[in-house]
Amino acid sequence: NENYKNKNKGDKSSCPTSSRVLHLRQIPNDVTEAEIISLGLPFGRVTNLLILRGKNQAFLQMASEEAATSMVNYYSSAIPCLRNQPVYVQYSNHRELKTDNLPDQARVRAALQAMNSMYSQSQNIRGGLVPEGQGSVLRIIVDNLVYPVPLEVLYQLFSRFGIVLKIITFTKNHQFQILLQYSEPVNAYYAKVALDGQNIFTACCTLRVDFSRLSSLKVKYNNDKSRDFTRIDLPFGDGHPPMEPFISGAFGTPNMTFSSCAGPPGFAPPMGLAQGAGNDVINTLPCFSVPAFPGAFGSFTVTPTATGQIIIPGFTSILGSSVLLVSNLNPEKQTYPCAVCSNALNKFSFWISTGVYGDVHRVKIMFKNKENALVQMADAAQAQLAMCYLNGQMLYGRVLYTTLSKHQRVLLPRDGQEDHDLTKDYSNSRLHRFKKPGSKNFRNIFPPSATLHLSNIPPFVTVDDMKKLFASTGSTVKAFRFFQKDSKMALIQLGSVEEAIHALIELHNHDLGEDHHLRVSFSKSAI
Repeated sequence: NENYKNKNKGDKSSCPTSSRVLHLRQIPNDVTEAEIISLGLPFGRVTNLLILRGKNQAFLQMASEEAATSMVNYYSSAIPCLRNQPVYVQYSNHRELKTDNLPDQARVRAALQAMNSMYSQSQNIRGGLVPEGQGSVLRIIVDNLVYPVPLEVLYQLFSRFGIVLKIITFTKNHQFQILLQYSEPVNAYYAKVALDGQNIFTACCTLRVDFSRLSSLKVKYNNDKSRDFTRIDLPFGDGHPPMEPFISGAFGTPNMTFSSCAGPPGFAPPMGLAQGAGNDVINTLPCFSVPAFPGAFGSFTVTPTATGQIIIPGFTSILGSSVLLVSNLNPEKQTYPCAVCSNALNKFSFWISTGVYGDVHRVKIMFKNKENALVQMADAAQAQLAMCYLNGQMLYGRVLYTTLSKHQRVLLPRDGQEDHDLTKDYSNSRLHRFKKPGSKNFRNIFPPSATLHLSNIPPFVTVDDMKKLFASTGSTVKAFRFFQKDSKMALIQLGSVEEAIHALIELHNHDLGEDHHLRVSFSKSAI
């Protein structure tokens, strides 16, 4: 031990050439052998280990120089972290570790045997669970993009399941998408199994993960939109350059950022998270910090609240406009009779102002093209939410298209103006659901579905009454059920999502008698 303590001083001052022995600095005092070994396993088999606990250092010997080189190159841009403490990796001046006569090596050998055995089993999984021909590149779509998802957040999340080599983010067809390449296909498989359908934040930013047809990614720039962790020499192009290397955990090691996903040290868990769109990854912890990059939104803390809202200082300006451009409306259906409104303008705006996805303040039907409309929401986050959920839905036989408008607000027309009847102000509507801070309605936001959630039903209304009411809108009622513990609420399943949207427009706030106004929203459950 004394020989290694004296010789390792040269590791700091000199620049050793490539060696299969690596020098690790600033390791925690209470770190285990398995945790240190897990740093090297993603790159190959680990053949020896020496820990100098008094110096907070260790030497890790890989099976080959190629594996050691890959490890050094990767961790130079993505600093590993053990027990929330950064660890620094460099080549050692030693060509080989000779530890046979040192104390405590029996425990090290046992850890090496166990970890390498697990590594071999993990590699063999590719021939079993991983589909034949599946590569290591994932294609990820983030649905319901209410809050920004920086590249750093994606890296922190996906590195829980393996070595992330490259990330490319882009927007296509009004959807935020990511291409992400792992070092091994098995890691891509684990990430897909664990993260597909998960929410990054409560009730929003839902991950849709699938395998890409690409076998490898080519990254031109290292900036806020793309990153190649194996190439620290790439230019940053027109984007914003990163200020510092990433701080990452050795994937699968305990005490890392996303501890709820943790499996055996050094390996991605096959089922790290419970499946289902109701789960959210970030809310496994009260908050987390993201390294800054200049020119974007700097260093910030994402803090989920009890209501599922996320506090991101200055996020409104990042999300963009609070005005939506809604297009491909059906003008022939605009004068369809409505139970609560009488013309095209009110019918369309009332559907939005029901507050399913946000509070509508103003609506403007375009004078020259009445298939298009501007809808001003209460804020940019609600506009993003409405856009993500409503874009692509069918309404009166047409596919609805929603996108963010270049306008920052909808102006009210002057008196006598030709199109004054095409603009409506709803800013003081009594039907807004999100007026109160911390409203429970923030937790009950779901995509359009054929099943509707009904509430505020008076005791004198029967099942047949409700079925007849919804059938009067032209809907096919497939099932109806009152809640057992609360007869004021019920679920009704209609023939299609389009029928459910139409029924929601017609019957939300419908007076059922004795001042009981029906509340209608989309349900996450089916009957």
